[in-house]
Amino acid sequence: MRRAHVALFASLTLGVSALTACGSDSLEGSDSGGGGETTSAAEVEVDDAVAELVPEDIKSTGTLNIGSDASYAPNEFLGDDGKTVEGMDVELFDAAAAKMGLKTKWSNASFDSLILGVSSDKYDVAVSSFTINDERKKQVNMISYFDAGTQWVTAKGNPGKVDPKDPCGATVGVQKGTVQFDELEELNKKCDDKIKLVVEQEQSKVTASLVSGKTEAMAADSPISLYAVKQQGEELEALGDIYDSAPYGIVIPKDQEEFGEAIAAAFESMKEDGTYEQILKDWGNESGGIDEFAVNP
Repeated sequence: MRRAHVALFASLTLGVSALTACGSDSLEGSDSGGGGETTSAAEVEVDDAVAELVPEDIKSTGTLNIGSDASYAPNEFLGDDGKTVEGMDVELFDAAAAKMGLKTKWSNASFDSLILGVSSDKYDVAVSSFTINDERKKQVNMISYFDAGTQWVTAKGNPGKVDPKDPCGATVGVQKGTVQFDELEELNKKCDDKIKLVVEQEQSKVTASLVSGKTEAMAADSPISLYAVKQQGEELEALGDIYDSAPYGIVIPKDQEEFGEAIAAAFESMKEDGTYEQILKDWGNESGGIDEFAVNP
């Protein structure tokens, strides 16, 4: 589903209680704080062939309203100002929008509200580390742009002796609305000693609960889990291997498949000129790069 910021992680471990809805206009992209030079959308030239694919009603507005749950570092998170949505996904989609000749306006919202927000036209697009699956494709169109799997994390030394292949009886943190939440809910039906799920609206709170000892383990998307381990290597460690790798998808309304083709073409253009790989490299996520971008793969 979903984001090196010492200040950011300090806020994560405090629970990030002040995450409120906000937006930021961007054609220039975001100062990610990712630990090196980052790729700005201002450096990305419009691809006229891609821009021609954008439907006229979208092209005429010039700016895309984007919903994102900015609690999923390093993919999407709030910057040091507590307002600006930043991260790998933000830089990727800002660059794609620039290829289409469009600007972006990002708004922070809870993850489980985003698909409804797109379906109800509150947002033109949702970009928030959505794993593509059949259930979501029934509601919206999804354009693939990255691959991620599930990675478990525990406290250093795994004091609770949690087995990610058999977590029955363990206290596990997970974000509401994620594929990991669905997986654990289903798994719990088979457990005699039930998994004690600690479900949070924000992944930052899931991570904070593990650091504080409220939970024994957490399950999240691999970029997010490994980022948490990188940030808190003295306290956390990865547990087991990454599994169930699947593509992330940009979310757009079900009746906007033509726009989806334009987004896919924008990512293809980024792949051709090296922008795509450079952004992934900036965030240390080259391993999740894909070669083909498709609508509803």
